[in-house]
Amino acid sequence: MQQYREIKARHRDAIVLFRMGDFFEMFEEDAEVGARALGLTLTSRNNGGAADVPLAGVPVRAVGEYVRRLVAQGFRVAVCDQVEDPKLAKGIVRREVIETVTPGAAFADDLLEGRRNNYLCALYTGGADRKSGVGLAAIDLSTGEFRLATVPAADAEAAMSRWAPRELLIARGHGSPSAVGLAGTLVTERDAWEFDPAAGRADIAQHFGVQSLDGFGVGPDDSPSLGAAGALLRYLGELQPGGVPHLMRPVVEPSGGVMPLDEMTRRNLELTESLRTGEAEGTLLSVLDATCTPMGARQLRQWLLAPLTQRAAIEARLDRVAALVADSLALTAARKALDGVRDLERLAGKVAAARVTPRELRSLGDSILRLPAVMAAVARLATKEPFAPLIAQWDACDEIGDAITGTLVDRPPQCVGDEPTVAPGVDAALDELRALRDGGRDKIAEVQAAERARTGISSLKVGYNRVFGYFIEVTNAHRSAVPADYQRRQTLTGAERYVTPALKEYEERVLTAAEHIEARERELFESLRARVAREVPRLQCAARVVAEVDALASFADVAVRERYVRPVMTDGQGLEIVAGRHPVVERMMPRDKFIPNDLRLDAAARVIILTGPNMAGKSTVLRQVGLLVLMAQAGSFVPASSATVGIADRLFTRVGASDNLVRGQSTFMVEMTETSAILHTATARSLVLLDEIGRGTSTYDGVSIAWAVTEHLHDVLRCRTVFATHYHELTQLADELPGVRNFNVAVREVGDRVLFLHRVEPGGADRSYGIEVGRLAGMPDAVLARARAVLRLLEAEQLAPALRSAGRPRRAAPDADQLALFALGTAAHPVIDRLKTVDPNALTPLDALNLLAALVSQVREDSDATPHP
Repeated sequence: MQQYREIKARHRDAIVLFRMGDFFEMFEEDAEVGARALGLTLTSRNNGGAADVPLAGVPVRAVGEYVRRLVAQGFRVAVCDQVEDPKLAKGIVRREVIETVTPGAAFADDLLEGRRNNYLCALYTGGADRKSGVGLAAIDLSTGEFRLATVPAADAEAAMSRWAPRELLIARGHGSPSAVGLAGTLVTERDAWEFDPAAGRADIAQHFGVQSLDGFGVGPDDSPSLGAAGALLRYLGELQPGGVPHLMRPVVEPSGGVMPLDEMTRRNLELTESLRTGEAEGTLLSVLDATCTPMGARQLRQWLLAPLTQRAAIEARLDRVAALVADSLALTAARKALDGVRDLERLAGKVAAARVTPRELRSLGDSILRLPAVMAAVARLATKEPFAPLIAQWDACDEIGDAITGTLVDRPPQCVGDEPTVAPGVDAALDELRALRDGGRDKIAEVQAAERARTGISSLKVGYNRVFGYFIEVTNAHRSAVPADYQRRQTLTGAERYVTPALKEYEERVLTAAEHIEARERELFESLRARVAREVPRLQCAARVVAEVDALASFADVAVRERYVRPVMTDGQGLEIVAGRHPVVERMMPRDKFIPNDLRLDAAARVIILTGPNMAGKSTVLRQVGLLVLMAQAGSFVPASSATVGIADRLFTRVGASDNLVRGQSTFMVEMTETSAILHTATARSLVLLDEIGRGTSTYDGVSIAWAVTEHLHDVLRCRTVFATHYHELTQLADELPGVRNFNVAVREVGDRVLFLHRVEPGGADRSYGIEVGRLAGMPDAVLARARAVLRLLEAEQLAPALRSAGRPRRAAPDADQLALFALGTAAHPVIDRLKTVDPNALTPLDALNLLAALVSQVREDSDATPHP
């Protein structure tokens, strides 16, 4: 208990699993917490005469599952193992914490998702003013990936969300953890001094054994990210006492190289998570991810969440996809070769961390032997130029694969000692031990024949029993011929039993053969693992190439199957989509049922006001435009007949309504906050997609806000915008602003029914058909009939006086101004018509008074003629 308490004192923030023979035990408060979290029985044990100590334990062989459950609930788990053989220990067995497992620092497969990275990130604000930018660093411990980025403070959340960290480090006192933390992310506070950029630079240089970080592409503007990286390395040093030798050289993300995607855009476009279920099904990722390997899936996910903004980089990726699309044989061969390649990155990481099992190491070897077929398929491409940089990086690692497959049996066990691990013929000593264990009878026959020949006693025989072990039995008639080296072991009635030093040695070897076999296999396995660990950088390089080939092949395969086309990329503001389709929606319906649409934006016509009834598909059109631009800049072909895309620096979408109860924000507040972020961040190169701005407040306020927002986007930001709205008054902007165009999603009226055509046409819509949508939703006929009656009265501006006569009395008249919506486009009052014909400059004072009296009289007559409630 003293040993336990000394270790626990160094890991106060973790649950300590303390190895006790065949169990990992939790004591004291850890036992109480662990028992509740894991559903274990809480017991107690009297340790060394002390008071009863709360105790809960789990078997060693099942510890992985219990660690996973604890980590999934947000706990840190320190695994304290025995680090010496109990048989050789003098006194108490020495124990040490071999690793601390957290959500962001894990190797076990059951703690990781194979198709996405498991990032541990750090955020360094660089001071209160953040003038130098915000520093970000991310490490995936399972793969060794190490990334650095320095971004403007406004883009920090977007960049961090792209990595989707499982755990985030922040400086204590530099912000609220709840404000910085992302959904589902464990936030860990560290001392502020750990984020010092100068110390971070020194830590990185020391870890990689270099004098300068210039060779890594680290510049003077990257100091904030170095501060974050230094904190990460110190934290990992505590979690992994054995070090992280597989950590790759840091990749510095260039500023402006990728498009920051904020949370609302990722959510509204359903890139990786569905709005309805929160799962990957029904997302853009689910459509485009046809990868064959886990690392390819992770690479493709990163591409979708980080669209490129540099034309050369986009074209290079599109060239590779086009080469695969053009050569179906090469594409098929590449995908066939990739099928069956395991997760090279994470297997290599386990090798480096000495956590790989025999079965996993054999899988690594088998996967390596499949790599030449992958590169052979790439090399077969008719157009090899786009793939030249990848081919130049290629390392088949053949000798590593041969060493693994040549050493291990075809189907190794999960643990050394369960079954044979090392193949026959690899080690002579191991083969001899196995022969002793498996061929004892043959060996005894050899010993018996040899002793008969040596002594001349033909009746001599070698036997075995559990009491005396192996013995040589000689009858009393031949006792005189017994050699001097025979040692009497047992006397029988008619014979004597003897042993010899050689037989005793053989007996010892046979009886301990199984134990020695396990020890020798473990020695050979660890030697092989150490040999492979020295080649981990080569394996990581090969894994990166395989991941990129797999992601490119996935893009190409989907493009061929779904009839996508290569987009034409430009540096201008133009956006022209011909017969564009929504990649997700079209997958969820028969191929010939989706209605494609055209859309064009340029500097002269940069804002589209899109009107149309409910359920006509305005939101689908908005998302479709955003997804096609994002796909193009990610390097994918797009679902259209043709597409010309002016590269966007940012993509903003505000689609749908939601509230944020946790932050105390209403639907309208969330809507205004998101719109405000767009207006403060968008530039002339951005693409803005808005849906129903202002509908969460009164009609006058809503239209006013929507009107002003559109004017600002047109006049000030001058960015490409598609604004879907029910406010038909906004269509008048096309008459006042030169860059605004009106479009509507067409419908056809058949009797009293409405047919939604889902086709975008020039011009504005004049009705919303909301009542028809209510009918489709199954509202009662009486409610629909009443709604139609009220609608007719509202459209005729016969508001409060007529509502009662329409069939339902009301307690109070509604606000006429609220319902009239500015009264734009409605029938004018006769008084107004008469006023339009009056020229005030031609009236004398007397004429003006007479005209005023006549108008007042006419208004009173009209009022008297109107029935009152």
